[in-house]
Amino acid sequence: MEIKVNYIDNLRQEAKFDDFTVIADQPIRYKGDGSAPGPFDYFLASSALCAAYFVKVYCAARNIPTDNIRLSQNNIVDPENRYKQIFKIQIELPADISDKDRQGILRSIDRCTVKKVIQAGPEFIIEEVESIDADAQALLMPSLTSASSTYIAGKDLPLEQTIANMSAILANLGVKIEIASWRNIVPNVWSLHIRDAQSPMCFTNGKGATKESALASALGEFIERLNCNFFYNDQFWGEDIANADFVHYPDEKWFKPGKKDALPAEILDDYCLEIYNPDGELRGSHLYDTNSGNTKRGICSLPFVRQSDGKTVYFPSNLIENLYLSNGMSAGNTLAEAQVQCLSEIFERAIKREILEGEMTLPDVPQHVLAKYPGIVAGIQGLEEQGFPVLVKDASLGGKFPVMCVTLMNPRTGGVFASFGAHPSFEVALERSLTELLQGRSFEGLNDLPQPTFSTHAVTEPNNFVEHFIDSSGVVSWRFFSAKADFEFVEWDFTNGGKHCNSDEAAALFGILKDMGKEVYMAVYEHLGASACRILVPDYSEIYLVEDLIWDNTNKALLFREDILNLHILDKKALKKLLKRLEDSDLDDYTEISTLIGIEFDDNTVWGQLTILELKLLICLALQKFEDAKELVETFLQYNDNTVERGLFYQALNVVLEVLLDDDLELEDYEVNFRRMFGNERMNAVLGSIDGSVRFYGLTPTSMKLEGLDRHQRLIDSYKKLHAARRKMAASSN
Repeated sequence: MEIKVNYIDNLRQEAKFDDFTVIADQPIRYKGDGSAPGPFDYFLASSALCAAYFVKVYCAARNIPTDNIRLSQNNIVDPENRYKQIFKIQIELPADISDKDRQGILRSIDRCTVKKVIQAGPEFIIEEVESIDADAQALLMPSLTSASSTYIAGKDLPLEQTIANMSAILANLGVKIEIASWRNIVPNVWSLHIRDAQSPMCFTNGKGATKESALASALGEFIERLNCNFFYNDQFWGEDIANADFVHYPDEKWFKPGKKDALPAEILDDYCLEIYNPDGELRGSHLYDTNSGNTKRGICSLPFVRQSDGKTVYFPSNLIENLYLSNGMSAGNTLAEAQVQCLSEIFERAIKREILEGEMTLPDVPQHVLAKYPGIVAGIQGLEEQGFPVLVKDASLGGKFPVMCVTLMNPRTGGVFASFGAHPSFEVALERSLTELLQGRSFEGLNDLPQPTFSTHAVTEPNNFVEHFIDSSGVVSWRFFSAKADFEFVEWDFTNGGKHCNSDEAAALFGILKDMGKEVYMAVYEHLGASACRILVPDYSEIYLVEDLIWDNTNKALLFREDILNLHILDKKALKKLLKRLEDSDLDDYTEISTLIGIEFDDNTVWGQLTILELKLLICLALQKFEDAKELVETFLQYNDNTVERGLFYQALNVVLEVLLDDDLELEDYEVNFRRMFGNERMNAVLGSIDGSVRFYGLTPTSMKLEGLDRHQRLIDSYKKLHAARRKMAASSN
């Protein structure tokens, strides 16, 4: 994690990381102002807080209340060496906690991350640099040496060279990558989380049998998502980008809707139109670009090559964003490598959906077949030794598709996790199923798995597949666990007799889709210096339902974005129109405004937690529609998961509105005790919201210029690096 330090005044400093700012000072005796803890005080507190966190996690997993648990830490300083200290952590537990859980809680404290890092002895590297914003890729894995050459199936270059090349690409873009976490909880299963130090919303996860393969996986996924703009999906890219010569890519085209909002003739083809517009209800306005919001310009459309005949077909960027998410995108050392990865993931997700929604039962992989892969067996044994039964299944549907499945059961909670993986190689697909299972997860994280069900509706409900796509946390049918399989086991192989050649394997995967009668469309992106592609298989690789283009399109943001960002300067007429649009929209009241309008607000601000319900409430207050506001306040308080401070403000508002709306009550009779209960500052905000002197309490003013929205501005700055690289590449090729 990158922590940037700024000097404030005297000895005060601020440390900035993610969306947080920590202030440090020195005691007055050391010539500070004593306005904040000192750096060493934060260090001491971090281990105590970390220990308390692990206690909380242990107790939460076992439904043990922590109300009466107390924890303290004291540091005992050696009088002859002040740098040699003993940290004594003590915990006070209620009498009704069992001996087993008492020992478990003590063991959980021993797992404290801060403690383990201190005990391992961190190494400090102190150096001068020209710019702290410059590349730090050399610190991704200090032990990695370019002299090594580790080849794995699926990669056309050694892992070391792959990591070096991808790191250089990111460095040239000005993207500073940092590793946020590593996981290796069972043998031969590694995962990590990497992110852009300047824009932490841009992050990926990697997985593999070794730390090097996991890092290569994470970097490849980062580059694929940069190439395909996935980090910026649904987000507003600002007015500068919206009015630039291009928004997404230099080769994009913009087509205006026809008469009566008809679809432009230049987009899609007959094959796609039958899928995306079967009833003729799709209109041009449904496909306006969400990222720019520039409806006057038309429909932003991106070129894809139809693989059956090489013809270029233009797909609206809105359609891709709404239906496909990150499915069907990949980067690699070569285009063929990227294609194999891309197509493998498409098959993995499509077959997974077919199996789960069809409540199919898959055949077990025989033990003598598993024994051929001792590294994978060791990982599975590691899970089973921790009390998690593991089922290894052939998901090829009788040898038709290159897909495997590893399913974990958690007897402690009754939850299950079905993880799928795909690749032309049986071994690689199996390895991916296992590493996907534990990507970014601890053993405690496996306690959150959903329980299987015999309810067909719960399994086939469309959002269940979306949950499976995001993090495999969807529901699985109990029928999946039947001893009677729907298919015979096949020890399949799509690698041309075990010869690993990505070109041949890509051709084989394209051939499966062709035999299925599927049209395939591909865009190749090489403008950032890597081989990347995006592949669309209509009526096969979508994640969301096609009807979402009409009924749940992300460009609904365009109905609200400008007015919400300009909220503080809207007059009563404009506020009434905005309120009516919100009420007529049929949107869920608990939809977050950040999601609705595509703006990354800081999480720890009122904007960051604002929902449609609360926005409607604040607008009603501004319009002095107190009866409507009272009804919304009551709903807010009943289902509120906002901050304690925000809840208290609305509690105070609720009682004040109660008095104002009751003809038999007078506010002056209650104000003194209201102030004693809620405090003068909070009551001044409430009374100001009533008389109009305070508008939209807690919401800092902003506008379409996005001033004050540092988190979102960092996201836009990240995208501008790509935009500049694409413009430079386009200029050099002309």
